[in-house]
Amino acid sequence: MGFYLRTSLKAGPFRFNLSPSGVGVSVGVPGFRVGAGPRGNYIRVAGLGATYFGGLAPTAVPHAVTPGAQPVRPNDGVVMQELTGTPVQHLVAVHPSDLINQIQTAAQRRSLWPWAAAVITLLSLVTAPYGLLLLLPGAPAVWWLRQRDLARRSVVVFYQVEDAPAAKYEHFTGSSGFVSRVQRVWQVEAEGLLHTTHQRKVNSGASALIRRSAGALDLTGPPILVTNIAVPSLQGKDRSVYFLPDRILVRHGNQYADLPYVAVSAHMEPQRFIETETPPTDSHCVDTTWKYVNKSGGPDRRYNNNRQLPIMLYGRLTLTTPQGLLMVWDFSRPDVAASLADALNRMQ
Repeated sequence: MGFYLRTSLKAGPFRFNLSPSGVGVSVGVPGFRVGAGPRGNYIRVAGLGATYFGGLAPTAVPHAVTPGAQPVRPNDGVVMQELTGTPVQHLVAVHPSDLINQIQTAAQRRSLWPWAAAVITLLSLVTAPYGLLLLLPGAPAVWWLRQRDLARRSVVVFYQVEDAPAAKYEHFTGSSGFVSRVQRVWQVEAEGLLHTTHQRKVNSGASALIRRSAGALDLTGPPILVTNIAVPSLQGKDRSVYFLPDRILVRHGNQYADLPYVAVSAHMEPQRFIETETPPTDSHCVDTTWKYVNKSGGPDRRYNNNRQLPIMLYGRLTLTTPQGLLMVWDFSRPDVAASLADALNRMQ
């Protein structure tokens, strides 16, 4: 299938291999590895191949799959409504799962190797020149600790998707949002309506202000999840959403929740946006306005540096659930937002 990436996954010093007979795991350095797989425990030495010994090793069980706005400026005096929806902690209580428990545990583990590296470096400098000898055992120790941290902060999942679910997921990963480039993606964090004539005048005639942050559309998935498939992802600074074959993962900070596709509704609508930044080259300018505008639409001559601003046509994707999830994303290409909404609704 097109969404499969690899049959070997790496988490820290551990390597997981998927074969028709099961899942194996090994650990070691180049030229020497010790592992366990469906055929038993083994030692692999470069040039000698693998030597098996002992009985059959326990086989890891693959994870089964069941078939016109404007940016807000300081001191605008506009009341902003946060578009964050229900906290992730509440969603976890509604949809608990073993996968989320594992991801949550891994996300809360702290990395120790940066602290160890800082301590060894500081001691080496303070006690120089003899203290530099600490780097000989210290560097391998920091490398080993980093590998240990990577393993502790990883959740390994092998997916095997077939038949109708595989066809749905391949259509989703192959939708135009993920196979064609969109230059800009923003996560809309808050919105405030403009009610007075003065508010509209000093905000280019806009009907609302929004607070947004840069986002990304890719196939990388959450960094904690190590898996063999492409994971369509909408990544934001504080909040992200990841689309797995059997569920949707939602992240807020270091908190995660998962939801079934049937619980998520996707809606797309065109969005006219007064752009105060450099407009994306892949979007269309549908009109222009002025930074300070009269009721007639012309420039207000009382203001200096009253520059003309483009009105761009973007696409807005809104994700909601009956439990209160709300995530709003703007795309510089409306067709990408429409394709994502259609593909996501087909996953239900």
